[in-house]
Amino acid sequence: MVIEFNPELDLELRVEVPITPAQLFAGWTDPVLLPQWFCPRPWRVTACEIEPVAGGIFSTVMTSPEGEAMPESPGCFLHVEAPSRIVWTNMLSRGFRPNPPANLGFGFVCELRFTPSAQGGAHFHAVVRHTDAQGREQHAQMGFDQGWRIALSQLVELYR
Repeated sequence: MVIEFNPELDLELRVEVPITPAQLFAGWTDPVLLPQWFCPRPWRVTACEIEPVAGGIFSTVMTSPEGEAMPESPGCFLHVEAPSRIVWTNMLSRGFRPNPPANLGFGFVCELRFTPSAQGGAHFHAVVRHTDAQGREQHAQMGFDQGWRIALSQLVELYR
């Protein structure tokens, strides 16, 4: 099934990286690797729980340079296809249990695709589908494009 990109609700990022799809997949699914790159420095991930199976938890706590921890936002893997595709959402938690609306900020489903490139690296493709235009705009204003590019470059650094 192909879901059409809706520019009013969705954000998208496409980046060529010099690491393999398997390395990208590991970066997103290994609870030891993910905290090392997942948010732009000097922010850091101070707690992480990842269970990369459908219905498994995807949860992080990000902490500011001043030490202020953002609220934990447990999400749920919807689809995991190693090493090429991950789909997860913040609208559900472990076991496909709905998250309380007050805990969401903005609701989304994130689809990540990792495909081999001719140069030996990978094509990284992320589509984040939001429940409404306000959530999309809030995510964009938080620095989706720049922040995700910086974080992705930090993942690449781990393999260099």
